[in-house]
This record gives sequence, structure tokens and C-alpha cells, in this order.
Amino acid sequence: MPRPIRVAAIGIGFFSQFHLQGWSDIEDADLVALSSRDPDALNRAADTYGVAGRYGDLETMLDREKPDLLDIISPPSTHAAFIRAAFDRDIAVICQKPFTTSLAEAEEMAALSEVRQLPLLVHENFRFQPWYREIKNRLDAGELGDLYQITFRLRPGDGQGPGAYLDRQPYFQQMERFLVHETAIHQIDVFRYLFGEIDGVTARLAKINPVIAGEDAGLIIFEFANGCRGLFDGNRLSDHIADNRRLTMGEVIIEGAKGTLRLDGNACLYMRKHGENSERQIAYPWRDRGFGGDCVYLYEKHVIAHLQNAAPVMNTARAYLKNLAIEEAVYQSQAENRHIRLRAGSIT
Repeated sequence: MPRPIRVAAIGIGFFSQFHLQGWSDIEDADLVALSSRDPDALNRAADTYGVAGRYGDLETMLDREKPDLLDIISPPSTHAAFIRAAFDRDIAVICQKPFTTSLAEAEEMAALSEVRQLPLLVHENFRFQPWYREIKNRLDAGELGDLYQITFRLRPGDGQGPGAYLDRQPYFQQMERFLVHETAIHQIDVFRYLFGEIDGVTARLAKINPVIAGEDAGLIIFEFANGCRGLFDGNRLSDHIADNRRLTMGEVIIEGAKGTLRLDGNACLYMRKHGENSERQIAYPWRDRGFGGDCVYLYEKHVIAHLQNAAPVMNTARAYLKNLAIEEAVYQSQAENRHIRLRAGSIT
């Protein structure tokens, strides 16, 4: 049996709880150390997850603990320096999104990973949400026939008023690029996972809540290389029917020649055959814990399998560049009020 992978993490903001719980739940992972400049928060997190190593700076942690994997859960402005620090010590990296500060910096980090021959993975976990895994299985089995369109309606309902986001992730208010850079990037990745590569986008973005810096609503039309279309219909101020509106963050409809597949806000999947007026619910296994059906744990487990057994891995930095190029095309479409084509990773 291979030995457990030694994991160290830096950054203990709101979302870190899901990362740290995931590592703690994986039998083949050993969470050995945490780093933060906030000693009180550091001790609280370390006590919660039973972590012995506690450090105020990254370099000391890496030198003393010698982990196999560094989990970067800190803001994008820190990513490049932290990746370099880990690579200088031959340590693999998994990095939270938004990944780095720009597409150019992300390209630089992906190239560095290849030169150093060290894994650099982006913690993009929405495609590991159990409902999307189930949808993928059914699309691959041909249950919808020839595919026409995928639509996602983002409706978390958390963006109203002057206190929007302050209780959970207050930095959202200052992000100059918000809806797409922080949120829709997840669905860009999911759309590619389910429907294949995207080669064109048209976007209309808007800011509704005046207290935030960036956009919080918008419509984005995606053209897929296979001729299908996708619609991202996002509004962070509106909500949807759900016991927990952050579970799925919205609703999905996938249409094909043989029928329509629907995901609701409670993660229930429904199939309606073409020509019929009734739906049947699809049963599938998932557990309601952590974030998004425990997708953080599921992706981390996927990463551990890669590091231990050289199993195939999703969302390497190189692969993730495609998501970032699409994001750039969305903002370019808004700025120039036109359809943007993507060809072989470039924007025209």
C-alpha cells in the first residue's frame, strides 16, 4: 500500500473549512500543517481539524514539514509566489480559484509546472458535484440523444442590499470582475465537462447592486465546437426554490432529441422523454455534507489518487487555461459589444 500523501495548506478564510475537512476525511491524506498570518484563526482551524503543524509563514512550514502537496487557499495575488516556493522544494501544488491574477500569469505558472515536472492543479470542483457526474454518465450513455442546448440559471439570492456577501466573503464587494471571474467560471468548466469545447461567446453583463464594484448579473451565450449551444443566465440578487440555495446555486435544463433533463435547487434530477408531459425522478447517490454535495472532498480524493497511483487527473493548470481564455472572451464580448470567437486557445 502506498503511504499517505502529506498535505500542508496556506490560507484559512471562509472556504478553507471545506478544503480542510476534505483532507481530514481522506484516508490516504495526512493533513500535517497549516499556515496563516492570523495566529488566533490559525489555532482555531488547527484545533478543529487536529493539525499539529502551525506556522506564520509559508517557507518555514515547507522547510520543516516537507509535505508532498501544498494546498493554496489564499487570494489570487499570492498564488504565483506560493507556487514558486513549493516548486523550489519539489512539492506538488493544488491551488484555489480564481487561479492567479491574470491569464498571462496563469500561463506562466502552467509552463513552470511543466518545466519543473511537478503537478499544478486548480481546485475547480463543481464538475465533481454528484449531480453533474450523474448527468455526465447519462449524456455519455446517449439517453438524451443528439444534444441541443444546456441552460444554467444562477440564482443564489445572496447579493441584495448594502450587506451583500459581508457575512461570508466580504471581498466579493471589491472585485472589479465578479459574476464571471468568481462565479460563472464554475459553469464554464461544467459546460465544457458536459458538452465539450467552446469556440464562441456573446455576453451581456450588468451591475444591479450599486454597493459592489463588479458585475452581478448577465446573460452569456456559448457556442460549442460540436454545434450545441449553452446559456448562462446569472443573477446573484434573485433566488430559486431550494432548501439550501447554495447547494446547486441554481437550476439546469439540458435538451436533446430524445428528451429533457432537469436539475432543481434541491439536487433532484428529472427526465422527461420527448413528446411526453410527465417527468420521472432519477435516483442517484450523493451525500449532503460539506459544500456542493461534498465536491471538495471528491476532487481532493481524485487528486490523491493521481499523486499515489498516477491516475488520470482533471483540471491541471494547463487544461484550466481554456476556462480562463473563455472568461477573457466573455469580458471582451461585453466591452466590445460583439460575438467573440475562440480558436485553439486564442481569442479573435
